[in-house]
Amino acid sequence: MVLSERAKRSRGAAFGLRPSRIWAQRTAYRLLRDNAHMTVREISPQEALQRQQAGALLLDVREPYEHATGMAAGAIALPLAELLQRIAELAPDKDAAILAICAHGPRSLRAAQALQQRGYTHAVSVAGGTARWVEEGLPTSKPGGDDFYDRYSRHLRLPEVGEVGQRKLEAARVVVLGAGGLGSPAAFYLAAAGVGTLVIADDDVVERSNLQRQILHTDDRVGMPKLHSASRALHALNPRVDIEGLPERVTSANVEMLLEGADVVLDGADNFPVRYLLNDACVKLAKPLVYGAVQRFQGQVGVFDAGRRRGSAPCYRCLFPQPPAPKDAPNCSEAGVLGVLPGVIGMLQATEAIKLILGIGEPLIGRVLMFDALAMRFHETHLAPDPECPVCAPGRPFPGYVDYERFCAG
Repeated sequence: MVLSERAKRSRGAAFGLRPSRIWAQRTAYRLLRDNAHMTVREISPQEALQRQQAGALLLDVREPYEHATGMAAGAIALPLAELLQRIAELAPDKDAAILAICAHGPRSLRAAQALQQRGYTHAVSVAGGTARWVEEGLPTSKPGGDDFYDRYSRHLRLPEVGEVGQRKLEAARVVVLGAGGLGSPAAFYLAAAGVGTLVIADDDVVERSNLQRQILHTDDRVGMPKLHSASRALHALNPRVDIEGLPERVTSANVEMLLEGADVVLDGADNFPVRYLLNDACVKLAKPLVYGAVQRFQGQVGVFDAGRRRGSAPCYRCLFPQPPAPKDAPNCSEAGVLGVLPGVIGMLQATEAIKLILGIGEPLIGRVLMFDALAMRFHETHLAPDPECPVCAPGRPFPGYVDYERFCAG
């Protein structure tokens, strides 16, 4: 079956490849076909090292995640798909001696062939690639001097993330309200994904009854402040992540300080007064809020972004205009919760936070995803902004913070 170019692009898009990335990959793999008639000289790693020491340019044409495992010392990381775009900048003189190296040899042959076609007559390929270079005990190095490429290699393979996206994650600041059932899995996955700064607010201590679902904590930390326990667990997972903590109950007096500089706010609260307060502050400060809630065998997750999208996106109070009385909405300690349920919802919250930071996919804005663990079913509810919402209606001034503790108690 012969596919048209348009059909090929559509098929590539179905697998999540950006058009620019598809073009780059197609170009890279076309090099061998277009230049198959050209003969490229292969040299041994020992000879390549001697030429490099004499001034030849050694180009490692593997992908960034491969560079993370180690490179020939002094090599320049230049993925094959970017070779023809950047070679003139690296080697303006077409008489320059250029050595191409990859993992085992095939890609460096294609690279040298393409360079010869561009007029670089002294381009050669290193036989056996980096694998043989290492086997022969020649000098190697790791790029950047840290573990960035190694740790995040699976993200770097995704065109939707790549190094640019991973750097965005590393520069991001996410506030996680609560180190409990929802905050535990969410913070774990955000730290693993490489979010640079996690700000966690929690004034509680670890209790043994928490351990059935709050996976940041362990039995030997019962009685320890949750912030200390969370920081220990997250740093053990990813030392690159900065953990900041607020060991206080969140109130109208400190909520804006907590959210200062945040790119995304994640709601892991287990009570309505804090949840409404957090919503109001996120609307006022124009912060996207990733909402999550669990009870017994059911959970919900959604994204409220009314602060940045007045009139087109709802806030939490568009869904629930007024907080319920305590007797109408028992928390997990009163109603109980299946231990794995917060894990499911917390991971979905982390997924939405990462998508918001990277600007990819379709966040749950204007949608609430419901999960029934007993039936193992998801269903979705669409939510429009309330034009009469007292907090997020367009043109309406911020009404001030409400004493939700007193409101809910009444």
